[in-house]
Amino acid sequence: MSLSRPGAHALLRSSLLAPFQVRSFRFQYPADLLTSWGGEMENLILGWYILVATGSVLLLTLFGSLQYFGTLVAPLLGLAGDRLGHRNVLCAMRAVYATLAALVATLAFSGWLNPADVFVLAAIGGLVRPADLAMRSALVAETIPSDRLIGAMGASRTTADSARIAGSLAGAGLFAAFGMGPAYLGITLVYITGFLLTLGTGAPRRYVEVLPRFAFWRDLREGLTYVWDAPSSLAALLLAFLVNMTAFPLTSGLLPYVAREIYHIDQTGLGTLVASFAGGSLIGSITISMAGRLIRPARMMLVFAIAWYAMLLVFAHMPDAPHGRAVLLLAGLAQSLSLVPMSVMLLQGAGERFRGRVMGLRMLAIYGLPIGLMATGALIGRCGFTAATTLLCSTGLLLTLVIAVHWRADLWPREAPANGR
Repeated sequence: MSLSRPGAHALLRSSLLAPFQVRSFRFQYPADLLTSWGGEMENLILGWYILVATGSVLLLTLFGSLQYFGTLVAPLLGLAGDRLGHRNVLCAMRAVYATLAALVATLAFSGWLNPADVFVLAAIGGLVRPADLAMRSALVAETIPSDRLIGAMGASRTTADSARIAGSLAGAGLFAAFGMGPAYLGITLVYITGFLLTLGTGAPRRYVEVLPRFAFWRDLREGLTYVWDAPSSLAALLLAFLVNMTAFPLTSGLLPYVAREIYHIDQTGLGTLVASFAGGSLIGSITISMAGRLIRPARMMLVFAIAWYAMLLVFAHMPDAPHGRAVLLLAGLAQSLSLVPMSVMLLQGAGERFRGRVMGLRMLAIYGLPIGLMATGALIGRCGFTAATTLLCSTGLLLTLVIAVHWRADLWPREAPANGR
């Protein structure tokens, strides 16, 4: 069948490959993929290094928290993206990642690397890293036609999901086979390549706006007012904060602890746990890309948030790694089927004017993750892993139901704008 025929065009627009018709996306996808690879490799290698070097789950959760140190800066970076160009801000951020990775590689090769250095560099990287997903989502919305946005967001999400599979396994393999220095040299090269590809993204900017004094603060206040007056966006941001505080700690910063202390497996086994969760997420992202405009974002966000918590509660009671991997696969699937529709709903509602600011506020919700990590680390020391994680996930599930009931009129009806296709 020729692609020039109307039926073929309609099929292509609704497929996973449709976003790749846009030149910017052909550059952005591999750039995001490589950046995500580098990030996942770093998280696994440094998390294992901290746990082995210090033997402390509390310091492990502190390390995980420092990576989100700059979450409060994310709305300002989102605003900067709206004003200066999302591509420009994204390029600057990715140059920082490459520089920090090069510093770790230098310290590792010299034999001077120690946990204190890792904490300092994690804090510096944490100033900008939390906004990366917001910037890449805003860039997708800026460059992709609205009728392909849902599919493009699903495809974009596969960069992070697939990186958690391949990146975590590659990081574990490189670290085990060659040590910290060579592994970090590879990470540096991955970041540099991602930065160079990011230079090819973006839409031409029609004009450069001259900002009056204090415009950043005025415009940020406008973004906050918009969210406060949009019930569906406010509910989504509250849910985003909640899942970061009560769901992500179990499958993010705590997996090294689960691998070493609960399942008694090495860093390669840790890589398989991370890859299992990411595999489920990847399946979910591809499903959304293929379904495209068939989904109703707000409904899907709520239903699969509840399913996500249910899977995490099961995972908290799994006795061994094989069973844990199977449940993590299902948890990852539910997570993706909840969070991708959330991002689509926020971007569609915000429009061009508030896109960067709203996604910056969405990243502000990540601040719940370090809070949840630190609280869970302290609880594990007091009452054990299973009890602490059960309490965390049960609380999250209960509050998700509260959000669903309170904003039911804005999130559940088929005709609600939040469920628009």
